[in-house]
Amino acid sequence: MQRTRVAYLAAAWCLSYPDEELLERLPAIRAALAEQPGLAASFAAVLDRLGSAPLAEVQAGYVQEFDLSRRHALHLSYWTDGDTRRRGEVLTAFKQVYRDSGALVNTHGELPDFLPMVLEFAATVDIDAGRKLLTDYRPSLEMLRLALLDDGLPEASILQCLCDSLPGKSPADRQEIMRMAGYGPPTESVGLDPYDPRLLPMQGGH
Repeated sequence: MQRTRVAYLAAAWCLSYPDEELLERLPAIRAALAEQPGLAASFAAVLDRLGSAPLAEVQAGYVQEFDLSRRHALHLSYWTDGDTRRRGEVLTAFKQVYRDSGALVNTHGELPDFLPMVLEFAATVDIDAGRKLLTDYRPSLEMLRLALLDDGLPEASILQCLCDSLPGKSPADRQEIMRMAGYGPPTESVGLDPYDPRLLPMQGGH
């Protein structure tokens, strides 16, 4: 379980907006990963970029790929519920999981389904509850993994590591993910622009 905690916390930091604090953590992240055989390789490309490229360049790249591009959305319920009113209920359920843990979870202004937040919660507060959220939203992780892989982004290997930590093998393609999870068309738009038609939201609850 320690290996899983290390992987989740490293992923939480590597998938968050890069800042000076993250750069200061790089040696500790590398050291923790090195203690878990085979784990460091999944993070190597991202850590190398963080450690070598100018911070402003890395920050601009993050904004472009994760803040401005819905193809790489880091909010788990976006992939399953899209821009529907039902998503509000789902976000409330995420908040309830945090409250039930008894820990004070600082969302830092993010929605509660923000992947780095879920990962940090799992790693530092409640590994079982956190892994259940990740397992429930496995289709979201897999769709994000494929999108990152398609675009040649190094974070794809981190997503693969996360998926490998959950039960079962990763689906080979989007069609398999859709068959596994029961995807269908969105039912209730709240007026935001439609997202990539290849990333259809999933019907049904969790």
